[in-house]
Order: sequence, then C-alpha cells, then structure tokens
Amino acid sequence: MSDSDELDLEGGEVPDTGASPKKSSGLAGILPTILKFAAIGLGALIFIVTVSVITYNIMNKGGKAQTVVADPTSPYIGKRPEYAMYTTLGTITVKTKDITTYSVTVDMIIGYDLTDQNAASEFSSRQYELRDFVRHFFTGKYAADLMPDKEEQLKKEIREQLNTRFLDTARARLILFNKLDVMEVY
Repeated sequence: MSDSDELDLEGGEVPDTGASPKKSSGLAGILPTILKFAAIGLGALIFIVTVSVITYNIMNKGGKAQTVVADPTSPYIGKRPEYAMYTTLGTITVKTKDITTYSVTVDMIIGYDLTDQNAASEFSSRQYELRDFVRHFFTGKYAADLMPDKEEQLKKEIREQLNTRFLDTARARLILFNKLDVMEVY
C-alpha cells in the first residue's frame, strides 16, 4: 500500500474514487441460464443417442444381418422334414372347363405331420369328401392351368384350399401327384 492511500479504520465513509460499479445488462444476466440449459440439452441428446446405438446393436446381435443362400446340392443344407402320407384317395378322372373336351386323370397324395394322429383320422373320415374336393377342383380348371410348368402353383393352391376351407384340425403340408395326365378327348 502506498502512503497516499487513506485507510478508514474508524468506519467512516469510503472516499469516492470516481469509478462507478458496473450494472449488468439484461443479456448478461440471462446468458449463464441459457448456457446451463443448452449444456443440459446437449448432454441429454448425447445420452439418448448413445443408449439408442447400444440398444440397436444388442437387438441386431452386434453386426450386420447375414443372409446365406444355400446351394441345394450342398451336403450342409439340413434334413428335410418327414411327412406321413395319405394315399387312399385313388385315381380320379374328370373333364376340364375347356370348350374342347380334355380329360384329367389325377392320383394325389397328401403329406401331413408325422406326429399328428388327429390328421390321420381326419383324412380317413373325410375320404369321400376329399375325393369330391379333388374332382371339383380339377373340373373348375382349364387344361392350360394343368400343364407341367404350372404344377407347383397347382400344388400350392390345393394345399391352401385344403387348409383354409376344408380341413378342421389337420394341416396338409405337402401335395404330390402320383399321376397327373391331361389328355384331349376326340
């Protein structure tokens, strides 16, 4: 301290130095509050993104989904399911829907789950209804719909109709044709 400074040890008035205290402006008072909320928002955003990325990686097993298209001739394909076969429908011969007369002879086999004993009894008890279903199904088709290149679509259609409209508890899993002949009758 210098000698010129006056010390007021007696508690009197403080001498006026000529400098006035600073008054804070409106923005300077609000700025710390704005910065505080911006920091909280930024922290929350970082937290949410981090949790989302971690959750997404856990749900996707930590990597990209891998789809492998297997070669059907590969020995590593796996075992094909085994089915019990319902073969007692017999051979059915009907005419098609065509204007010219075509005859269809079909001997169909229905595959169902090997462990489903209810299916075996349902197919046996509905044998005549199944024969009528097959007769009606092929009577409503044109000869062009029964060509060998459309056979897979035909099997799929028969299986869907059996499962949705015809069978109660049993489910047809496989349709095979022991014989499917389409012949023009003169």
